[in-house]
Amino acid sequence: MNTPELIRRKREGGEIPEPEIKEFIDAYVAGDVPDYQMSAFLMAVFFQGMTPPEAATLTKSMMGSGVTYDLSDLPGPKTDKHSTGGVGDKVSLILAPLVACAGGVVPMVSGRGLGHSGGTLDKLDSIPGYRWDLDQKTFKRQLEKVGCAIIGQTENFVPADKRLYALRDVTATVESIPLICGSILSKKAAAGTKFLVMDVKCGSGAFMDTLEKARQLAEGLRTIGSELDMRVSSIITQMGQPLGEMVGNGLEILETLDLLRGEGPEDSRVITLELCAEMLVISGLEKDTKSALGKLESLLSSGKAMEKFQEWIAAQGGDPRIVEDPSLIEISSETSVLESDRDGWVSAMNTRDIGVAGNLLGAGRMKTDDVVDTTVGLKIHVKPGTKVSRGEPLVTLYHRGGRNLDKATTMLRNAIAIEDGETKPLPLILDRLGPV
Repeated sequence: MNTPELIRRKREGGEIPEPEIKEFIDAYVAGDVPDYQMSAFLMAVFFQGMTPPEAATLTKSMMGSGVTYDLSDLPGPKTDKHSTGGVGDKVSLILAPLVACAGGVVPMVSGRGLGHSGGTLDKLDSIPGYRWDLDQKTFKRQLEKVGCAIIGQTENFVPADKRLYALRDVTATVESIPLICGSILSKKAAAGTKFLVMDVKCGSGAFMDTLEKARQLAEGLRTIGSELDMRVSSIITQMGQPLGEMVGNGLEILETLDLLRGEGPEDSRVITLELCAEMLVISGLEKDTKSALGKLESLLSSGKAMEKFQEWIAAQGGDPRIVEDPSLIEISSETSVLESDRDGWVSAMNTRDIGVAGNLLGAGRMKTDDVVDTTVGLKIHVKPGTKVSRGEPLVTLYHRGGRNLDKATTMLRNAIAIEDGETKPLPLILDRLGPV
């Protein structure tokens, strides 16, 4: 393989044949292609893009770089959801047990927070005893018994993605649509997923900050998914505001419990139910969205979804008593309140900066080796369209003190715009793209 020639062809906009892409990825995982050559290739892809066949081959090559999970002998459709990253997004924690209750098998491989966005595994670390490092045999056994599992990516699970993802993060190539599609779909296909619903975030707190970019990503995921014999549907959702009220790991677990009781913030509830309903419809468990939503509402109101949540948490070593005793989730007792300094209406929120403010308090990582504090975070009291008075709370900060507190508070004040005239709430769902 002539690696410089391959890079040059992609740099000039040429198409790389399937055997060469596979050989290139295999060589990189084996250590025969150095990071500096892969970095050059990633930048070439960033500027020149990839054809659908190229992107599909890249995804398949990444998927085949390590172990894959064969779930074909398990009864029930293997269906999953993936979010492109947001602030306050705790949907997976509700969705997995809820869809399992409805007859789906949910094999979810999740990750840590990235940049300003939160990570599902960081949230689960708030639950005493929870283990995400299940081996393949235990993972499959739990899916058969419980119907859902949320685990982390092991060293031999899609190692090509693990290495490429880290490299993309430091070479400013994260936003490339073919590379995003390859990263997401290689892991989902390797985990045994056949029906995937994408929650494509759009707005100030999303990696896809415009509706046009979000649609391009959704279309790419749908097209490449079909090449992998996977039905992929996308719902483009609002990230011009945090999802729900709580931002931060332990706090988001508390909000999850509220939502499973049929309570909690309306926006989190709506988005979660819409994504769950889409999973049931594309996997054939329900005939249409209306019947799916009715079934999901019934599972919440009857308490069956909460029972499944407890069963899942206990199966992975977590303490199911958090449902009856939420105080088992440790939350910092040190709080500060950011108050409005004027009368008016909330007109906009810089959701990315709100996520960064939470990270400054310790809820996420400012550097890759930072240790996350699961006890800190934010409670957001307002959304665009909210009327506020001077002295009214905008955000409650749960913190440990320290020099970043003032910086986080200033960032939050600047992130919430207040105007004199009346403003309207933001729409929660911006678009939908069904499977090919």
